[in-house]
Amino acid sequence: MADIETHEYDVLVIGAGGAGLRAAVEASALGARTGLVCKSLLGKAHTVMAEGGIAAAMGNVYSEDNWQVHFRDTMRGGKMLNNWRMAQIHAQEAPDRVKELEEWGALFDRTPDGRILQRDFGGHRYARLAHVGDRTGLEMIRTLQQHAVHRGIEVHQECTVNRLLKDGDRISGALGYWRESGRMVLFRAKAVVIATGGLGKVYSITSNSWEGTGDGHSLAMQAGADMIDMEFVQFHPTGMVWPPSVRGLLVTEGVRGDGGTLKNTSGERFMFNYIPPMFAAETADTEAEADRWYDDKVNARRTPDLLPRDEVARAINSEVKAGRGTAHGGVFLDIASRRSADYIKRRLPSMYHQFMQLAGVDITKEPMEIGPTAHYAMGGVRVDAETAASTVPGLYAAGEVAGGMHGSNRLGGNSLSDLVVFGRRAGESAAKYALGLTGQPSVDQGAIAERSASILKPFEGGQENPYTLHRELQECMHVNVGIIRTDSEMRQALVKIAELKDRLSRVQVEGHIQYNTGWHLALDMEHMLCVSEAITMAAIERKESRGGHTRDDFPSTSGEFSQVNVVVRLRGSAVSVAQEPLPVMPDELKKLFEE
Repeated sequence: MADIETHEYDVLVIGAGGAGLRAAVEASALGARTGLVCKSLLGKAHTVMAEGGIAAAMGNVYSEDNWQVHFRDTMRGGKMLNNWRMAQIHAQEAPDRVKELEEWGALFDRTPDGRILQRDFGGHRYARLAHVGDRTGLEMIRTLQQHAVHRGIEVHQECTVNRLLKDGDRISGALGYWRESGRMVLFRAKAVVIATGGLGKVYSITSNSWEGTGDGHSLAMQAGADMIDMEFVQFHPTGMVWPPSVRGLLVTEGVRGDGGTLKNTSGERFMFNYIPPMFAAETADTEAEADRWYDDKVNARRTPDLLPRDEVARAINSEVKAGRGTAHGGVFLDIASRRSADYIKRRLPSMYHQFMQLAGVDITKEPMEIGPTAHYAMGGVRVDAETAASTVPGLYAAGEVAGGMHGSNRLGGNSLSDLVVFGRRAGESAAKYALGLTGQPSVDQGAIAERSASILKPFEGGQENPYTLHRELQECMHVNVGIIRTDSEMRQALVKIAELKDRLSRVQVEGHIQYNTGWHLALDMEHMLCVSEAITMAAIERKESRGGHTRDDFPSTSGEFSQVNVVVRLRGSAVSVAQEPLPVMPDELKKLFEE
């Protein structure tokens, strides 16, 4: 094992998006030797794709806004299945994290009197999203990246972690490989923060880029961590559906926040037909009232085009199934008839250029053709609200890979504030834990040798193609465990997943080990099959429809499941599911929902 490249840290952060960068900055600031690993290039994180803004109750547009309203909106958006303490911490601390980003150099759009401007987004009572045009995530990454580099944090780019290592019950490091050379690399660490993002690539239509293969979810499960809410996958209602080259690419919710409306092929604004009782009191039920909201937002009820994402995605799906969708399986999103070309180009520059360059569509003159796309995983590693610690000593998680914060459905804009709020807490907690240990935890050389051999096994020969396996998994999950689910279809998915696991053991890759994308995909497939099984088993267990989990055979929400998490655990090769009660919300917070 002497020829394996080795690095030693107090805290190793896996993932260099918003959560990973913020965790690394905090751990380093507390004096911990900190290493940062990213699967792609630094700055390529999926956080960049977050366009609309970062949700924080700063009250810059509406002085009535405060953390209590933000907390209530988040809980209602998650259908009350959120970890209440995580939602509370998030709502209370998000404004300070936004101000911190500004202090570190982030350039936000401004109000006429010079404060940070905030825009409307689905499910938020008030205009709450601090933004930089429609490229807020890019500005966040630029700011955090420069701050991390300034601190001298060691960054390992184009390096994929394949397994976490343990010393007894506690974390001791990670084993990975360099994508360029294929050589193994060992990271010894007292604490590990997982901030690897999502798992959208298990679906055939997704807004996620190639990195979103569920690595972090799988790594945590294999290390023995509890997973919660894995059944809840958010299908963003507005992904591009045409042309095929950009199918699934995200259209920011900011389009609707700035005046865009959803229409079927008859030109009907169909969202008025899908207003759920929970949101009826604050949602306009006529076009005239919705139009007044755009002009006088204080005195009018919100447009139903800005209902939470799960509600809008299901409505679009219903329109398409009823034959009122486009020939390509979508509906129309129209902002051209409401806003001037100059307004659109100023407020939504990335959207304008994206459609012009990639689709040949001028959104200042014609509608966009959109439909639901797999976007975000609400489920993930079960963490402590205060510390972001998992159930495995020394293992922490933040961002999309962590469960609990968003319940059954995430509100737009809450993702970016989630990253910096809990990224900071994860980095702080990991550093304190690591600096409190005496000596470096040991690593099992035998386990490293065994895992190294498994990583190289696809070169030894077989008859299965990793690209074929991936395509079959994506089709299986899209059809059987997608936006609408049934027990029989999900059980078919489990049979297919088991078949693909067996075939993966006989996968073969050709060519040299250097930059071998087929080999990389073969290794990613193990993670994708692991998380697909967890999603499917949790979805079978939850016999109701709630948030990002809709079942045709159980179409209503159920009181039986209103206060339980479905917990998934991997022990050896066996996946188990269990129902466990949610933390009990204090009475003073319950009162916020009585109005």
